[in-house]
Amino acid sequence: MAILSLFHYSLIFLSSLLIFNLFFKTKRFKNLPPGPTPVPIIGNLNLLEKPLHRFFQRMSKKHGDIFSLWFGSRLVVVISSYSTFQECFTKNDVALANRPHNLVGKYLSYDYTTVGSASYGEHWRNLRRIISTDVLSNQRILSFSVIRKDETNRLLRRLAKDSSSDFAKVELTSKFHNMTYNNMMRMISGKRYYGDDSEMIDVEEAKEFRESIAQLLQLLGVANKADYLPFLRWFDFENLDKRCKNTQKRFDTFLNGLIQEQRSKKEREDSMVDHLLSLQESQPRYYTNEMIKGLILAMLFAGTDSSASTLEWAFCNLLNHPNVLKKAREELDTHVGQDRLLNESDLSELPYLKNIILETLRLYPPAPLLIPHMSSEDITIEGFNVPQGTLVMTNGWGIQRDPRFWSEATCFKPERFEKEGEEKKLIAFGLGRRACPGEFMAMHGVSFTLGLLIQCFDWKRANEEEIDLKEKTWFNLTKLIPLEVVCKARPVINKALK
Repeated sequence: MAILSLFHYSLIFLSSLLIFNLFFKTKRFKNLPPGPTPVPIIGNLNLLEKPLHRFFQRMSKKHGDIFSLWFGSRLVVVISSYSTFQECFTKNDVALANRPHNLVGKYLSYDYTTVGSASYGEHWRNLRRIISTDVLSNQRILSFSVIRKDETNRLLRRLAKDSSSDFAKVELTSKFHNMTYNNMMRMISGKRYYGDDSEMIDVEEAKEFRESIAQLLQLLGVANKADYLPFLRWFDFENLDKRCKNTQKRFDTFLNGLIQEQRSKKEREDSMVDHLLSLQESQPRYYTNEMIKGLILAMLFAGTDSSASTLEWAFCNLLNHPNVLKKAREELDTHVGQDRLLNESDLSELPYLKNIILETLRLYPPAPLLIPHMSSEDITIEGFNVPQGTLVMTNGWGIQRDPRFWSEATCFKPERFEKEGEEKKLIAFGLGRRACPGEFMAMHGVSFTLGLLIQCFDWKRANEEEIDLKEKTWFNLTKLIPLEVVCKARPVINKALK
């Protein structure tokens, strides 16, 4: 009887939703961007193919630089040109300053209170100010140079262990991943959690942290159809609601313990948590535990995998383009030499190294679709109506490979950034109020690590074939096959082994 009643309620709901959709599309949603005809109830969800950035690129060739899709009853507008992107986040920046809500975000962003998920308003502005002045200011990032140097030197030592006398095969993907997480967590809390040499912390604590992070990342990559077809929440076939709650509780417990441990120390250290706890003592209502935990979460999600994947993609392309690697090596040997290791203060004298990073970000932006926005009012883009509540997505991957805007658009060519103004065309870090505040930290850290690896080792592909550049279907742009290469330590590596 209960099942029959549920069936009847489902039919009533679906019929109502269909009538609602038809009414809205004919009465309100006029002059929308072009797009494929939606199917009742599911909209265009049946058309979606992975990876979405490639699917959206194909759709833009058919429907234009701005087109619309229906994810169930939710209108989605996709931006696929630089000029349209600029219009969105200059003219319509305030109206597009909100983020969409979804089930996973509700649990993993403290009910949409983190800097990446919070609605535009006073709370978000406060968080952004704290990040700009207390967490990610250039001065504060530079103050962690000792940590970056130590973590990169640890990586150099591990690579040199087997390659001091001859070329040796090494797997770089996991090493980049471990290094970036240790970098970030040492800046946040002073602790290391990855690798065999994590002697500073408890083994069980490290295991709990790594497992919690793995669960969080797995859930972030989940595309939940119930966000667009609400009736599916009645069934929750994948048990997603429970998984989100359990993962959030597990990670929250870990963060509470971390904050309590830092608070109980007799002396403050120069970690981000300790700095925020010092501010909490003078402004407890402002610097709450929830706010501090949200900042930790935002730092981990935004500043770890993205840096690791950028290093990996950069190496793939350097080894597929030996002439670029040679030119980068010559720049390092000229400005730094072989008598000492690269210092962070040298980076400003290495423009070609920076151009390699910029070209990597152009072709392989960490978030190929950037982070979605939601319109808070009715607006127009390129003359088309975009109603309030529309999900607005930017295909950054497609825009940065647009042959109308970039010469030899799909070629890895760092020299393009020698032309004045080219760097400003990159959109990997976004634009406007919700642009990524960690650009300096990302560029600085990746450039330093990549420069040292080029300076300290000779590199070759593992075989004669070019490195496979296939991507994972994930929420960020990562390589499908872990990167294995061959390296041999250069004499300058001894400077790091002292």
